[in-house]
Amino acid sequence: MNKRKIAILGSTGSIGTQALDVIRQHRDLFDVELISANRNIDLLSQQAVEFDANNVVICDETFYPTLSDNLKNTDSKVFAGIESLCALVSAPDVDIVLGAMVGFSGLRPTLAALEAGKIVALANKETLVAAGSIVTRTMREHNAVILPVDSEHSAIFQCLLAAQGNTLTRIHLTASGGPFREWDKDRISKATVSDALKHPNWNMGAKVTIDSATMMNKGFEMIEACWLFDVEPSMINIVVHPESIIHSMIEFEDGAVLAQMGCPDMREPIGLALSFPQRLSVGNKKLDFAQLASLHFEAPDEERFPNLGLARSAFRRGGNIPCVLNAANEVAVKAFIEGKLSFYGISDLIEDCLNGATFVANPSLEDIFHTHEETVRIALSKI
Repeated sequence: MNKRKIAILGSTGSIGTQALDVIRQHRDLFDVELISANRNIDLLSQQAVEFDANNVVICDETFYPTLSDNLKNTDSKVFAGIESLCALVSAPDVDIVLGAMVGFSGLRPTLAALEAGKIVALANKETLVAAGSIVTRTMREHNAVILPVDSEHSAIFQCLLAAQGNTLTRIHLTASGGPFREWDKDRISKATVSDALKHPNWNMGAKVTIDSATMMNKGFEMIEACWLFDVEPSMINIVVHPESIIHSMIEFEDGAVLAQMGCPDMREPIGLALSFPQRLSVGNKKLDFAQLASLHFEAPDEERFPNLGLARSAFRRGGNIPCVLNAANEVAVKAFIEGKLSFYGISDLIEDCLNGATFVANPSLEDIFHTHEETVRIALSKI
């Protein structure tokens, strides 16, 4: 494998820091061309020094002077703002762009990378939820590549490599069930932020951990899978698998099922996306089948976790409605973390925004940005 130059969008977050850990283990295979963060200048500065990053971008421009001062005695070039980020990910020196920004903010730089024909290792699922049609069309038009980083979509991708063109009949998208899998609805209704942040298996950032607790994460992943693998929602079966050992499965017309398994560690799918088609050791724990007593599966309960149904309905309505879903969820999760909404207040606010949304059948990129901004405004007014 030739040495690859990597751009990491969101290097200070959970995915970004784990990606840098993979790179730390294989400095002979990767150069860090670009790292970016929204506001975490302390960690961003440390990363720039450790990995000798060529370009460093702080998206919140108010932090630019401090970051510049932090890195004044290094060879790193410092930039600020989304426009700078979009220009830099398009540069010829970048081989792979890891999209690990949180939320809707990842859309514009992801599109810039795709327009430049880059390989995009995509961890930012909100990009495909909000603008899946535009993103996939841009990928095709510019001969770009999207490699999935989400563990579930990476699993499906790996299984499809072994499918050898055989017809797929179902995708079994696994879910841990989150911290409230065994809680009744009344207890869930009283859940605190601290409760929701206690994910049983995965090490993730706060926003995606809350999304896992509400199961909106799985709703988003269903939409993401539809775009990535060109399937209808009816082909996707969501199955709760509390051990998180099987990361997802595909089924063929003869009933045969292929599964991808491994201990829950995001460095595995991150490493594969960065090194594909080669596989690298990433320092993760390996499965011990003798110690693996049993695996369990159950159907999700949409009465206790209504976000699953909201996500499925939003995707079927199509147009700009999934963008409404994503924007309302971003506002609702932030409000829950800040103590302004109850746990079920998250899904109530999302449903309210979906019911009042103005439908645009074939949204342009401008329509998507307008929908996001308008939904955020309306959602905030309802809190």
